[in-house]
Amino acid sequence: MSDTNPPSNVGRELRGRIDTSKPHSARFWNYFVGGKDHYEVDREVGDQIKEICPGLVDVAVTSRHFLGRAVRYLAGEQGIRQFLDVGTGLPTADNTHEVAQRVAPDARIVYVDNDPIVLAHAHALLTSTPEGRTAYLDVDLYDPEAVLKAAAGTLDFSQPVALMILNTLGHVADYDQARGLVQRLMAGLPSGSHLVICDATATSEEMIAASEAYNTSGAVPYYVRDVEEIAGYFDGLSLVDPGIVQVPEWRPDSRGPADSVGAVDAYGGVARKL
Repeated sequence: MSDTNPPSNVGRELRGRIDTSKPHSARFWNYFVGGKDHYEVDREVGDQIKEICPGLVDVAVTSRHFLGRAVRYLAGEQGIRQFLDVGTGLPTADNTHEVAQRVAPDARIVYVDNDPIVLAHAHALLTSTPEGRTAYLDVDLYDPEAVLKAAAGTLDFSQPVALMILNTLGHVADYDQARGLVQRLMAGLPSGSHLVICDATATSEEMIAASEAYNTSGAVPYYVRDVEEIAGYFDGLSLVDPGIVQVPEWRPDSRGPADSVGAVDAYGGVARKL
């Protein structure tokens, strides 16, 4: 079963809101992970950024693999059956609902994004097993209470939920505000819920330079942060081993794609709400 809140004429409305003359973070990232939903302006900026920081492609790919491992761990080892994916981005292979429902066909997944480009592709996220359910919500991350209220139409907040926020918080310019958004979302989830976060990090001169170049391209800025700041998102929660690590190092397994890369400028982790 699947549902979404955009009306049937949403495609016509969205065309007026999508600017294809400027690079866009979701299309830019889609280009890096081998997707098809991008334009020449995204590829041009992507190629320029790759010259500055070739490892950014590895960041994109390994972050996607991290998502798969985290979802398999939560659904397979922790029995989580509900996922709230905030800052969805464009659909590619192995989206959250696909990974979760392979492990647990009855899993429920709610995707949240208010980007018109992502909304235009929401139909690709709205497949589901008969036993499970997927939904897409056009709601703003900056209003966590509205996110939770809307998600309650699909998710049962008396049962644990996995909150997924991947490669999204870098768009929030103020770090304290970003932490506050995470805390407000987690405050609405019950004990036994989990938080999954990864983001690009300011762990090399190349990544810092790439971020600065990207932020002058006309796209919505993305701010890379220190590893300690990534760890700060998990304050008050119980970190799952191995803690906050480079994303290829988080519980590598043989059930998904292997990451044969060296160091990457992206850290992430998973934590449980006690």
